[in-house]
Amino acid sequence: LNHDAWAHGGSGENSDFGPTKNPWNTEYVPGGSSSGSAAAVALNMTIAASGTDTGGSIRQPASFTNTVGLKPTYGLVSRYGIIAMASSLDTIGHFTKTVEDSAIYLNVTAGNDPIDATTTINKTSNYLEDINKGVGGIKIGVPNEYLGSGLDPRIKKNIEQVIKKLEELGAEIVEVSLPYTEYGLACYYIIQPAEVSSNLARYDGIRYGNDRTHFG
Repeated sequence: LNHDAWAHGGSGENSDFGPTKNPWNTEYVPGGSSSGSAAAVALNMTIAASGTDTGGSIRQPASFTNTVGLKPTYGLVSRYGIIAMASSLDTIGHFTKTVEDSAIYLNVTAGNDPIDATTTINKTSNYLEDINKGVGGIKIGVPNEYLGSGLDPRIKKNIEQVIKKLEELGAEIVEVSLPYTEYGLACYYIIQPAEVSSNLARYDGIRYGNDRTHFG
């Protein structure tokens, strides 16, 4: 389950143990930072693997390795035991081969944890309950800003094909506007570095050194 050190990377190449390879083509990266988890599932080494997602570290590897990746709603899954990166953004999700497996996994991990004060106090759903219900009658919003300039034409074509398929299956597609999308990345690069520098300070030997070290 090799990954970018401290989850700081988007390719799986920034590890002390060497780069993670994409199982489909070892000349390609598997995405990151949760690269090894995605690769392990794609290789059938395991039926599921956990990962962290702060700014895309589950969603991107899932896309690159053709696996099902889930970044849950903030606070749905406990983060206890995971090294914090950016506390107001971090989530713990997972990779699986199928949506059904993802629902099974989430049924186990979702819910309140008294050790993690950010977890929900509400009763969580049974994610398998409507697994075979289909998408008929579901309303799906498609943000206009996500299909604009900068998007690879091949990716746009794939998205449009999926939208068409969802419509054929009975979903209602609604165009929506998220006007602050253009500021998302800038905000991330203010919040994330500030929070991660604070969270990782506990591992800084200058401030938190050996107990036998004394000054003055």
